[in-house]
Amino acid sequence: MATFVLLVSPLPHVVRKRLFHFLSESPLVAKLAYGVKIAFIFITILFVDALQRMWRITAEADLTKSQQGTADVRAETNIAARKFYAQRNVYLTGFCLFLSLILTRTFYILLDLIHTQEEYAKLKQSTSGKSTGGDQTQQIQELKAKLAAAEKKAADYDIVKKQAEQNAKEYDRLATEFNAKTGNISDKRRD
Repeated sequence: MATFVLLVSPLPHVVRKRLFHFLSESPLVAKLAYGVKIAFIFITILFVDALQRMWRITAEADLTKSQQGTADVRAETNIAARKFYAQRNVYLTGFCLFLSLILTRTFYILLDLIHTQEEYAKLKQSTSGKSTGGDQTQQIQELKAKLAAAEKKAADYDIVKKQAEQNAKEYDRLATEFNAKTGNISDKRRD
């Protein structure tokens, strides 16, 4: 429990980084973790044994209750005590296993958090290290100028296109008017 409180306590970033660096890369801690893993294997075996014992004692208690005989207070007390001890062992070993899973997962989540914070600090430093003021401002101005020139060309193209359409309509109108005054009938194939 103390390990969990130490892991999730609000430590400064530098202290937490050194602590987790020590815990994750120290050969002494690695040997200790290896021994703890072996201990948790034994706790798992004890958990399975406690479960089997609890089921067996529960079955004996049910069998004793179902038999209609003389009720012996000492036998009932003995069965109740054995049942209590078996349940206690299941809860203790189960809690130890659950706590080991929580500690392991919390450790790796916090280790990932520290690595992410380090990468963020590096990225922030590399972006602030570049001369963002001069180079990027100049690039932005050049791109804005190119965009304005492209928009002006597009507007000029639209104006020329409209003028060409209007000239073609006016030419057709004048040609029709001229043919009507001179009396010439326009032959589209020869024109």
